[in-house]
Amino acid sequence: MKRVSILVLSLLVVLSLSVFAGAKEYKVGIILDTGGLGDQSFNDAAYRGLMKAQKEFGVKTTYVESKVMDDYEPNVRMLAEQGYNLIFGIGFLLTDAIDRVAQEYPDVKFGIIDSVVDQPNVLSVLFKEQEGSFLQGVIAGMMTKNNSVGFVGGMESPVITRFEVGFVNGVKAVNPKAKISIAYTGKFDDPVKGKEVALAQIANGADVVYHASGACGNGVIEAAKEKGVYAIGVDSDQSHLAPATVISSMLKMVDVAVYDGAQMVVAGKFKGGLLNLGLADNGVGTAWSPGVNVPAAVRAKVDEYAKKIASGNLIVPDTK
Repeated sequence: MKRVSILVLSLLVVLSLSVFAGAKEYKVGIILDTGGLGDQSFNDAAYRGLMKAQKEFGVKTTYVESKVMDDYEPNVRMLAEQGYNLIFGIGFLLTDAIDRVAQEYPDVKFGIIDSVVDQPNVLSVLFKEQEGSFLQGVIAGMMTKNNSVGFVGGMESPVITRFEVGFVNGVKAVNPKAKISIAYTGKFDDPVKGKEVALAQIANGADVVYHASGACGNGVIEAAKEKGVYAIGVDSDQSHLAPATVISSMLKMVDVAVYDGAQMVVAGKFKGGLLNLGLADNGVGTAWSPGVNVPAAVRAKVDEYAKKIASGNLIVPDTK
C-alpha cells in the first residue's frame, strides 16, 4: 500500500512539473513616448494597463523610456530580440519604428497608439479625441466667467488637432461669444514651457485652460492653480494635481488598449488591424474633479451632448 501511494505521489509530481514546464510565459512590453513615466497623463495611462495585464494574466512586463526620438527604433528592436510577444509603441512618434521592426519580426505582435501601421502583426489604436474634447469644450464654455478660454497643445499633429477642434466646437456650441486662445508648446515633455504658454493665455483673460500636451500639462495646471483659474486635464484623471483647480479631465483609455492587446495575445486571439475608439465604445470620456463644485446644469448639458455623440446624432469634426 505504501509503495502504491509513493508511486501515485511521484506520478502527480511529474505530471504537475510537466504541466508547469509546458505553460507558456508571455512577455509584454511598452515603449514610452518622450514624456516618460510620471507624466501623470498619456504614458502613465499606458503603464496602468500594463500593470493590470501583469496582475490578471501573469505576464512578464517591462517598460522602456525613450529620452529622444532616436531611441525609438533601437528600443523596439531590443524587446523584439528579447523575445517579447507583444510590444506596444505609446504615441504616434513611434510609427516609423514600429513599422520597420514589425516587418523584421513577423512572428512578434506589435501595437501602436495614436497611429496606423499597415502590417498584419500590428494592432493600430486610434481614439476619437474630438468627441471627448467636445465635452470639455462644453464644460469650459459654460464655466468661464470672462467669456475667454484657452487650449494648450503639445506637438502639432493630426492627433492633437482632434483635441483642439473638438474643444473649439464644444465651446462654440454652448457659448458662441467666447474667445478661444490656442497655442502649442512644440513638445510633450516640458512642464516649464507648458506653464509659460498657459500664463500668457491667462494674462490675456482666459479663466479656463484645457491642455493636450503630455507632461507640459503639469505646468499648465500649475499656472492655473497659481492664478486662481480653472484647468481641464487630459488622458488620465488629473484632478489630484490640483483638486480645486482641475474641473474635469478628458479620459483617453490608453490603459484599456494596452490591457486588451495583452489579453488578445494570451488568449491566442491577437489580430492586426485598426481600432478607432470613441464615446460609443467608452474609449474616451470625462472624469469630474471631486474638488470643484460643477453646477448640475453643466453636468446635465455634458450628458446630453455625450448621448447625442455616442448615438451618432451629432458628428464632431476631426479636422479644421
